[in-house]
Amino acid sequence: MCLAVPGKVLDIEERDGTRMATVDFGGVVKEVCLEYLPDLQVGEYAIVHVGFALQRLDEESARQTLELFAELGMLQEEFGDAWETAAAQAGMDTVDEVSNQ
Repeated sequence: MCLAVPGKVLDIEERDGTRMATVDFGGVVKEVCLEYLPDLQVGEYAIVHVGFALQRLDEESARQTLELFAELGMLQEEFGDAWETAAAQAGMDTVDEVSNQ
């Protein structure tokens, strides 16, 4: 599943003519393109989908959504380690068991 997830902008830089941000999604940090929200600033929140910031969001709404996603396990599903997810789905105890299959 691909979610639109709220995140907090930690840092902004221009890379090859494109505004990029380091964004914190409740403890998971990813690089995000800001081309759709060129005026987004450090400290603000945005909804991000497939690596693009799409809409500005207030802090309280962002926190509530992140808490709900965490409760439902959706953040781990969206950002978790692919090997760990495969191991869990296969009912295996370790990542090594998946990679040795």
